[in-house]
Amino acid sequence: MVMQNASESTPGTASEALQAAATATTTAAAKTAASSQSAAQRGAESAQNDAIKVLNDLQEISFWQIGFVVVGAWLIITLSRRLLPLLAERGPSQFRLYILNTVPIIRLLTLTIAILWVFPIIFNVTLENFLIIAGGASVAIGFAFKDYVSSLIAGIIAVFERPYRPGDWVKIDGDYGEVVSIGMRSLSLVTASDDLITVPHVKIWDQNISNSNDGERTLMCVSNFYLASQQDHAQVRSLLRDVAMTSGYLQYQKPVVVIVTNEPWGTRYQVKAYPFDLRDQFVFISDVTVRGKAALQQHGFEEVVTPAVENQK
Repeated sequence: MVMQNASESTPGTASEALQAAATATTTAAAKTAASSQSAAQRGAESAQNDAIKVLNDLQEISFWQIGFVVVGAWLIITLSRRLLPLLAERGPSQFRLYILNTVPIIRLLTLTIAILWVFPIIFNVTLENFLIIAGGASVAIGFAFKDYVSSLIAGIIAVFERPYRPGDWVKIDGDYGEVVSIGMRSLSLVTASDDLITVPHVKIWDQNISNSNDGERTLMCVSNFYLASQQDHAQVRSLLRDVAMTSGYLQYQKPVVVIVTNEPWGTRYQVKAYPFDLRDQFVFISDVTVRGKAALQQHGFEEVVTPAVENQK
């Protein structure tokens, strides 16, 4: 009788054990799922908070590193603006323009590297923050500093397209002079009258820029002579060409041309030649003009004093 009762109680006990094990497994799975969901939610919230945080905490910002970058960039730009022009003036003349042309390139590269270095130190760099900063900055800058930003963009384009370079002689908006420096916003010209003129880069958008030498060591100079029509033009032309060929400032590897044109008041002679160094252009024109007038007077050729008819319409 006892053995029969034991055998009858065994199936019930096994069933209860299986049911308890299933319940425990289900509970553990539910806890695991809830824990995973909670961790995922916390991660999403943390990522969202990191994205919303535009600036890093003050404790995370290395101010000494920012100061080091700013001072280093300032020193590099200042030394390049002062030492390279001195080196260009005292070095071989054939390398002068090449050395001067490196000044704006060094400044642009230095500023770019400094900004890229400092930006992640101050700001929490994420795609969301970048879009927020770029959008806000573009709107603010666009309204407040439209002309200034336009000049900055034009200055960056000028570095690559090179419509003018340090050492070039250019004419912009009626001003003719040598480009002595190129900044991020403007360039500086020194005219023949020793006037310093500041021209914003924005001029390249709507102004014609005449570059006389375009990076070369020399440029064409023109000396004008005005004579009466009843002359031996072939002899005058040969005489003026000889005057230019015997100038001590002439670049002999370049051609010398004398252009003859008829005008209502007489005949115009234009002596076109190249000086050895573009900085001698005005001395070269003066030399050809003075010696040319003396040669014409010596050979008895009559000059027209004032071609007044030329300006009458």
